[in-house]
Amino acid sequence: MKGFGSDKEAILDLITSRSNAQRQEIRAAYKSQYGKDLIADLKYELTGNFERLIVGLMRPPAYHDAKEIKDAIKGAGTDEKCLIEILASRTNEQIHNLVAAYKDAYGRDLEEGVIGDTSGHFKKMLVVLLQGTREEDDVVSEDLVEQDAQDLYDAGEAQWGTDEAKFIMLLGNRSVTHLQLVFDEYQKIAEKSIEDSIKSELSGDFERLMLAVVQCIRSKAMFFAKRLYKSMKGLGTADNTLIRIMVSRSEIDMLDIRECFRLRYEKSLYCMIQDDTSGDYKRTLLKLCGGDDDIAGEFFPEAAQIAYKMWEISAMTKVQLRGTVRPYQNFDPASDAQALRKAMKGFGTDEDTIIEILTHRSNEQRQEIRQTFKSLLGRDLMADLKSELSKNLQRLILGLMMTPAEFDAKMMKKAIEGAGTDEHALIEILVTRSNQEIQDMCSAYQNAFKKSLEDAIASDTSGLFKRILISLAQGGREEDPADMARALEDAQALADACNADSDEMEDKFMSILCTRSFPHLRRVFQEFVRCSNKDIEQIIKKEMSGDVKNAMFAIVRSVKNQPSYFADRLYKAMKGLGTDDRALIRIMVSRSEIDLFNIRKEFKETHDASVHEFIQGDTSGDYRKTLLILCGGED
Repeated sequence: MKGFGSDKEAILDLITSRSNAQRQEIRAAYKSQYGKDLIADLKYELTGNFERLIVGLMRPPAYHDAKEIKDAIKGAGTDEKCLIEILASRTNEQIHNLVAAYKDAYGRDLEEGVIGDTSGHFKKMLVVLLQGTREEDDVVSEDLVEQDAQDLYDAGEAQWGTDEAKFIMLLGNRSVTHLQLVFDEYQKIAEKSIEDSIKSELSGDFERLMLAVVQCIRSKAMFFAKRLYKSMKGLGTADNTLIRIMVSRSEIDMLDIRECFRLRYEKSLYCMIQDDTSGDYKRTLLKLCGGDDDIAGEFFPEAAQIAYKMWEISAMTKVQLRGTVRPYQNFDPASDAQALRKAMKGFGTDEDTIIEILTHRSNEQRQEIRQTFKSLLGRDLMADLKSELSKNLQRLILGLMMTPAEFDAKMMKKAIEGAGTDEHALIEILVTRSNQEIQDMCSAYQNAFKKSLEDAIASDTSGLFKRILISLAQGGREEDPADMARALEDAQALADACNADSDEMEDKFMSILCTRSFPHLRRVFQEFVRCSNKDIEQIIKKEMSGDVKNAMFAIVRSVKNQPSYFADRLYKAMKGLGTDDRALIRIMVSRSEIDLFNIRKEFKETHDASVHEFIQGDTSGDYRKTLLILCGGED
């Protein structure tokens, strides 16, 4: 740092290759040799995110946490996410050290600072966590596991309103090992995960805090992997979060975090940092990250357990699917038909009336309006709407007016016809529809286009991808519950196939993934982790390519969590430059009465923004207005 300019490469190399304890010795030696404060000199010489990262590494962990919390509660607004992240994830000892460091650095009591800046149940839970009195990990009261699970159920799902104090007492004080057993027991009682109950029973910052506590109980590494992903995805980077986690976890569990990141997302943490940052800041972060992970390497023990557990939770959870469009209570098809005719009669079109009526009726009710329009007025409602509306609004309204089978058939036709094939649309529809829905769609396709859907697929696709689509288009997937003995056989067959040549492997994957029921496949994929010490998604990404990979991956994602799969498809339809309106319309129309509410929740959870916000920013006019009504809320 002497003279003109500074040798940043030397600074970052030296600081990232020393432990925090060693850095404290360097700091002390620097002061005794030069009579200067090393942190003050670094602040003077460096700038921006690089400076904040290097200075963060130079502070003792407790003082770094104290500084982060001080910054989170000072000034006008509070950074609740920072408070949640630190207090939900630290051990008793780390909390005690943090409280002492805060008092030493700022001459104030941390608890007073938090109380003065927060309120309600959120404040109460933060104060409980600040005591650092969670039972230690060897404390498991086996006789209390069932009782605690039942108490949590009684405090939320089993009653009108929620007993927040019970949640605070149990989640704030019981040991990690004990609570892991409680969560398993809770799943059996409630037939849903504790996370799903928290989402439905609590709200706001209190909900976010309790979810963070649960995630840290299950796996701190996965909690931090999710926080890191959210800090870098989309436009812009949340550098404060990225720096805080990379600094605070580099000597604790960064390898586990990397592994969980790889398990959950489609790229390594190293690659994401590389794509999202630059300069000396990037070089320092990559040194702390420590290496790029081979995408389909074997799991570390913790990540294997997490993967196994994720599939187990997926297999045991009974998700209540909710649409956003429900039947209209005082439905009068004749009145609606007259109002629609009036909206389209004469000069100009009253789009507001058309939108208002059709978005607040169920599909069954819209079919009645169609028939009544013809019998009362002798006119074809679809033809009238087509001539009166235009562009995306027309496509969206006509989609709502078709039966689900007609709409799917039309979407399949659009995906197949013309120069290029929309393989993603073909995969999405055939993977996510039930046997009955596929059979109805095939009949509708034959009626509308005088050709079988199977022939249309066969003439437009080739190879194994064609065989996969034709297999799915039979609508003959098994519908039985999971058979554990057979699931073990299937899992072993898939694991063995991973060592065969690629054609043999793909054939075996197709024979199991395209025919077994979803509940059965959840158990197969769970046992696959045990048989191979690998994750099925990673294997598909690593060993397969092109449309075959996309189809297999879509099946796995739908088996794991179908609303999450659709949330991802919606995100891809709207992110970046330009909107894939066909995909947006297809999902909003086809899911509005089935699971659009669940899709919204998954979207918000993964992307930290709501479907409503994305539609608002990505569309316009009456088209936007219609989509927002179908969306059904802002989250």
